[in-house]
Amino acid sequence: MTTAVQTVPRQHSQTRDQDNAEPIDAKTSRYAAYKELAKPRIAMMVIISMGVGYVLGGMGEWNLLQFIHASIGVVLAVISSSTLNQLLERDTDARMPRTQNRPLPTGRLTGEEVFLFGTACGLISYVYLYLTVNPTIAWLTLATNVSYVCFYTPLKRRSRLCTAIGAIPGAMPPVLGWAATGNPLSLTTFALFAILFVWQFPHFLAIAWMYREQYDGAGLKMLPSQRPKVTGSVALMYAVCLIPISLIPMYTGFAGHFYAAVAVLLGVMYAWYSIQFLFDETRQRARRLLFASLCYLPVLLLVLTVDHLRLLKPMIF
Repeated sequence: MTTAVQTVPRQHSQTRDQDNAEPIDAKTSRYAAYKELAKPRIAMMVIISMGVGYVLGGMGEWNLLQFIHASIGVVLAVISSSTLNQLLERDTDARMPRTQNRPLPTGRLTGEEVFLFGTACGLISYVYLYLTVNPTIAWLTLATNVSYVCFYTPLKRRSRLCTAIGAIPGAMPPVLGWAATGNPLSLTTFALFAILFVWQFPHFLAIAWMYREQYDGAGLKMLPSQRPKVTGSVALMYAVCLIPISLIPMYTGFAGHFYAAVAVLLGVMYAWYSIQFLFDETRQRARRLLFASLCYLPVLLLVLTVDHLRLLKPMIF
């Protein structure tokens, strides 16, 4: 009798635990799905690139709270772009192994949920930046979001020019950081934009080459899937062009010879891996070029920031 009394509550307790497990798992799964939509690693890279633009545009004067507000607003726009991009590409994502496990193809989120989430993030981003930072960064961020979602994403199914169009919003983070300071844009702002714009081509072409069969199968008009033998030549052309472009901050007085020397060395390294990929278009070479691109950008931006601060030191202190 005692045993029965003790056993029944234990069974009820186990039943309650099992009943509670499903909602918890569902909430965890939905949180993970929204996190996948947001792509936090890309958001972090955007903040870092913004920081470089903010430091250079601030001319020795920085407001931490202002930068935090700018980062929040821009990250909301990044989430909006990523979310709406996945909404528009849900059909092609379902056809590619590298994307078929995203929230929409797997049915973890509905199209209506994703549309509302992405649109809300975009609108809140614009209003937040306008009210807490300044109208310039608000409009530039909105334009970046619209160009990515409304031009780049649909163009991927129609033309190889999508890579060039997509590189425009991809190069905007340092410009947005500069705009957050409230100071006027300058030639150095354009140089930051140009560096990121040109850097993206070998980087993205390496990725697109590795997944060219998947892109082609999904009906996406990427250069490697349309003309694979030309991919290495185009990557090398942009890698070489990047060397003189990366030296513009030195000529505008925002960096010194130390930065210039590092920029040339990094540029030669980037070009060398592009040459290797040109003469041996294999997955291994493409991966090495991709790795070189991931090393190039953070090192260049870090050295540019440090060298700029070194030149400003007499002014600051």
